[in-house]
Amino acid sequence: MYQHILIATDGSELSYRALAHGLALAKSVGAKVTAVTVTEPWGVGDMVSRAELGDKHPVADYEAESEARAMRILDVVRERADAVGVPCQLVHEPDSRPSEAILRVAQSRGCDLIVLSTHARGGLARIVMGSQAAEVVAQSKAPVLVCR
Repeated sequence: MYQHILIATDGSELSYRALAHGLALAKSVGAKVTAVTVTEPWGVGDMVSRAELGDKHPVADYEAESEARAMRILDVVRERADAVGVPCQLVHEPDSRPSEAILRVAQSRGCDLIVLSTHARGGLARIVMGSQAAEVVAQSKAPVLVCR
């Protein structure tokens, strides 16, 4: 059925539930997994707040912190994938638009299913903040499994 499943995670409990579901599915069909976490790249707002704090190397410090956070998230993914015996590649993708990064990684790695979670915001929150999961669903060429 599926050969290569992309699982997107942001380190939230909800995304780890999607991870568990994706790993179980991969195990049941014998698929390999690529897990991706997306971090925001350095932005102008970051420069102002860090400059106020006297940070002398704000860009380098921010990037190091983002990389460390991504590695902590992906370490959890590796542990859980190893625990269930599913081969898993780990990807950290900096991008200000998580949906675009998820779609790019899925396409470049030849994934035939994307598994992710949604925070299921509604009303004004969804209009203001958007829904990355909805964007992935709308734009993906591969099937998308959304976990809540």
